Amino acid sequence: MMRQGIVNLLGRMTRLVPESLLYRVLPAKYRWDRAAMVTATPPQTATRVFIGPVNSAGQGTRWARAVETLNGDVGAVSMAYTGIGEFGYPIDQGVPATGYVLSKSWQRAQKEAVERGFTHVLLESERHLFGRVFDQTVAQQVQGLIDAGIAVAFVSHGSDLRLPSRHAAAEPLSPFAPGEWSDTPKLEAEATRNLALLESFDLPVFVSTLGLMPDAPAGAEWLPVVIDTDVWLPGDEVFVRERPVVVHAPSKGVVKGTALIEPIMRRLHDEGLVEYRPISGVPANEMPSVYRDADIVLDQFRLGDYGVAACEAMSAERVVIGHVSQGVRDEVFARTGQQLPIVQATPDDLEAVVRQLVAHPQGGQQTAKLGREFVVAQHDGRRSAAALAEFLGVQGPPHAGAENDTREQPGGGHGDAA
Repeated sequence: MMRQGIVNLLGRMTRLVPESLLYRVLPAKYRWDRAAMVTATPPQTATRVFIGPVNSAGQGTRWARAVETLNGDVGAVSMAYTGIGEFGYPIDQGVPATGYVLSKSWQRAQKEAVERGFTHVLLESERHLFGRVFDQTVAQQVQGLIDAGIAVAFVSHGSDLRLPSRHAAAEPLSPFAPGEWSDTPKLEAEATRNLALLESFDLPVFVSTLGLMPDAPAGAEWLPVVIDTDVWLPGDEVFVRERPVVVHAPSKGVVKGTALIEPIMRRLHDEGLVEYRPISGVPANEMPSVYRDADIVLDQFRLGDYGVAACEAMSAERVVIGHVSQGVRDEVFARTGQQLPIVQATPDDLEAVVRQLVAHPQGGQQTAKLGREFVVAQHDGRRSAAALAEFLGVQGPPHAGAENDTREQPGGGHGDAA
C-alpha cells in the first residue's frame, strides 16, 4: 500500500517535470533500471495473449502457460510491475514499479507494442495496463484496446473486487468488521469503483476464487488458480513422526486470522503436541520445501475462501486446515463433483481439530492424499485453460473433473459482462 502511494505521488510529478530531469533528481531508491524497461514481445502465434499487470501469486504467468496448451496456435505473455518486497514469482515481463509509473516513454512504447502485437488482453485487478500514460483512466485504456481491435477480458484476484461491507455481513470473523482493519474504507471504495468499471463494459469477467462470485457481476466465470504440481511435490507421509509439524505462512496476517490462531498453536507447541512454525519472508522458490517438511498447513480463518496457498499445500500432500464457507464448498462440489479436502476449522474449534488429527493420523493421511488428487484435477492448469478457451476463440482441451461438472463449462463469460 505504501509503495503504491509513493509511486502514484511521484507519477503526478511527471506532468510537471521532464522524465530525464525527474530521473536525475529522484532519490536512488526510486530510480528504475533503464535496461529493464523493455516492451512486450508478442509470441509468433495466431492468437497472442497479454496478461497483466499484477501477476498476483504468480497467477498471470501460470495462466499464460495454461492457455498455451489449448488446441490452437496460442502464445501468451505475462507482465507485472515489480519492486522491493516481491516474493519472486516467475514473470515473462517484469517492469520496475517506479518506471511503470514514471516513465512516459516506456508507457507509450508499451501501449503501442501491446496494441500492435497482441490479439487478446486479460486485464488483472482493474489496474492500469500501461501506467498512467497520457493520464488515462483504466476505462480509457481498455477502450483504447477495444478500438485497436483487441479482445479484452477482466480477471479479479481478491481484494480488488471483494466488497468489505458484504463480506462483513456474511462472515462472523471477517477482517472487514468495523474497527478491525484501518484499510477497510479504502478497500470498500476500491471494490465499489472496480465493480462499476466492470459493469460499464460488456466484456468477459473472470474471478480466481469462488468466494468472489457474490461480489462479481452476473455472468462472471471461475478462472481457477493454477499450481505447478511438478514443483509442489509430496514430501514424506504426514503424521509419521512423534511430533507433527504445523506451519502457517500468512501473506497478510490480519486477513488470514494469524492473531486469532497463534495463541492456540503456541499453547499446543509448548505442550509438546505439535511443533508450530510461523513462516514469513520466505521467497516463493523456497516454499515447496517448507511445506514438504510439514504435516499440517494452516491457511486462513477469516475469509471463508481458498486460494493459491491452500492449493500449494494440498499439492504437496499436506493436511490443510482453514475456514471455507459452506457456500464455497457447495460451489466446488457443484462445479467439480469433488469435495474440497480442506479440513474445516475456526479459531473456536482449531485446537480440537488439531488434537483429533494427531490422535487419529490415518484420517489425516487420507485427507492429504485427497488434497493432491483435488489440485491435480482442478488446479493444474487444464481447467483454467478451458475456462479461457471461449474468450480466445479456440477449442479447449478436456480437463480432469469435466465429466463431473453439472454446469456449462467455464467459457469467456460473454453473456452478462462482469
